[in-house]
Amino acid sequence: MPFESAFWLEWETAVAPSPDSCGLRIHSQNHAPAGIINPDFYKTTHDNPRLGDAQLMDQTKPRILIAKPGLDGHDRGAKVVARALRDAGMEVIYTGLRQTPEMVVEAALQEDADAIGLSILSGAHMPLVQRIVELLAANQMTDVPLFLGGIIPNEDVPVLKALGVTGIFGPGASMDDIIAFIWDAVGGASPAGDVA
Repeated sequence: MPFESAFWLEWETAVAPSPDSCGLRIHSQNHAPAGIINPDFYKTTHDNPRLGDAQLMDQTKPRILIAKPGLDGHDRGAKVVARALRDAGMEVIYTGLRQTPEMVVEAALQEDADAIGLSILSGAHMPLVQRIVELLAANQMTDVPLFLGGIIPNEDVPVLKALGVTGIFGPGASMDDIIAFIWDAVGGASPAGDVA
């Protein structure tokens, strides 16, 4: 094997692992970001010193679907939240960019999601959430908590809550608050042993 080929093979496996190997599963055709990334960033929950092996074995991981509906092309925040949830002991399925409401609900149905998180920065949150809530009801999934992150005007929050959104997180929201909210919403015990 030529040196150059060996170098790239090593780089691909050591520096840019596949989404499956880093704990995030990609549901759509979109791929994980490529580039030079610190391999320690991809440690799985099994490498997390806060979680004991017995806790991991006894813990049923909630399945959280993170989706980017609409034409918004900025997904860094969704990926940061997805990785934080994964590191908190949850199984995270990321749908990728530019999903239709139908694609989001179909993915949640196929993946048997315990909660759905939407990241919307485009200002189209009202029609997108309305359609997703309609589709969840049509598929008998009204018991699946729906949470939302992004740029949401204060006057839209009561309307979104009335539609059935259980949590809304704007810019600067604490990861600890988001994680605690989701553990509480899915009715599970956090890996730290706290019962929601």
